[in-house]
Amino acid sequence: MDGDLPQLGEPCAGAADALFTADPFIAKARALADRGRFAEARELLDTAPPQSSKLADELREILSRIDLAYQTDPEQLLAKIHTSAPSVTAADLSRWTLDGSVQFRTIDSKIRYFNREPANLFRFCPDAIARQTGQSPQSNHDLIAHLWKIIDEAGRSGDAILAPVDHHVQYSVALSSTAPGLKRGALVRAWLPFPQERAQQRAVKLLKTSPARYQLSPPTSPQRTIYFESPVGDDLPNFNVSFSFQSLARYPRLRPELATPLPAGFPSGWVAERPPHIRFTPRVLEAARDAVGDETNPLEKARRIFHYVVSKMSYAAEEEYGTIPSLTEKGLLTRRGDCGVLAMLFITLCRAAGVPARWQSGFQTRPGLEDMHDWAEFYVHPFGWLPADPSYGFDFSRDPAARADGRISDFYFGHLDSYRLVVNRDFGRQLLPRKSLLRSEPLDFQRGEIELAGSNLYFPNWSWDLQVQTNLLEQ
Repeated sequence: MDGDLPQLGEPCAGAADALFTADPFIAKARALADRGRFAEARELLDTAPPQSSKLADELREILSRIDLAYQTDPEQLLAKIHTSAPSVTAADLSRWTLDGSVQFRTIDSKIRYFNREPANLFRFCPDAIARQTGQSPQSNHDLIAHLWKIIDEAGRSGDAILAPVDHHVQYSVALSSTAPGLKRGALVRAWLPFPQERAQQRAVKLLKTSPARYQLSPPTSPQRTIYFESPVGDDLPNFNVSFSFQSLARYPRLRPELATPLPAGFPSGWVAERPPHIRFTPRVLEAARDAVGDETNPLEKARRIFHYVVSKMSYAAEEEYGTIPSLTEKGLLTRRGDCGVLAMLFITLCRAAGVPARWQSGFQTRPGLEDMHDWAEFYVHPFGWLPADPSYGFDFSRDPAARADGRISDFYFGHLDSYRLVVNRDFGRQLLPRKSLLRSEPLDFQRGEIELAGSNLYFPNWSWDLQVQTNLLEQ
């Protein structure tokens, strides 16, 4: 039951309390910001009383992060759209803005578009989709063939953990020359991701680091880090780590008739609320009832929740999690979200229905599609912790026959492929060594965290690079 993890209940480490506090001064400034009146909110925050000054600094930082996420004006967005849909006009964009097809905010009376657009426009607007002339990049990796390999090997061997893939990873972080506080002698502190050591991820080896001195958090760390610190010298600071590991698929045989109630002494934190993202609000409880219905079998309850999330939610490019008060509430309200929003919604509904669930994340490492990724685990006795990846869902194959085959269409409920780099077994936990400042990403830990001259350094001021080599081994 992974007893090495403590009972949960504490809020996210490094999160902005200003997003949730009942402090009336901060609540007033937050209400102004929610209406897009950022300048007024900042003016008010400048008059914060001493008891609210720390929260005021946090909210000011959150407004800056939202500002950074919405820097695209209409002309810039139209130019981006034209790279794949040249026939789109300014009138089209105005129409799509009015009907909500494109993601934007009105900040201080100006329309500002989400920097990651037109990604969502080309997911949700039929007219825009029909105008596209270019093709989205595709990976040459055949996921369906890989899943069939897992299913066939499990059938032959009876193994639940199988299909090993050797990974060799190089991860690096580099500071921008314009980073605030960058001067010779200033101390840089850097927390970079490092792989967990679990049954599905083994033979972890640290190969090389730069700088040579580092601090590696223990294998029991919920969010595993390798830490460096270095003063700024003549060159721009950068941090590098190389490691190897073996990742395996999981394909347990899930028979609902074998599922039993939780054993005595099971850690209660895994079925508890954990603000701000896991709260049993009326909206959450209603969604859990809708999903589960009258089902009492714990495995089938989780399956119904998985199908509910996959069928009700649409994948979308998302804002930084540190600017979202609750991933679960955001998902239920908009019916859209990225992998983290879908995973958190699944976890929250499972817990509300009495099924233990937790966060798992790191990177997907499928060749050509290596990137950050979040998914979940849920617990059913006697099977133990089982994976669930609602953003992969059951509609990922272009082959109708594969989509109709339950072994493929339901694969990501209780099963997982071999192309994963697991860094986190929970969210919002304290890093090692302790990071006391507001984190760039208080919930997840993938890109890393950087501090410069005693201040947190937000993402635009540094870049990250992931290089992965994989080799699927024969068994």
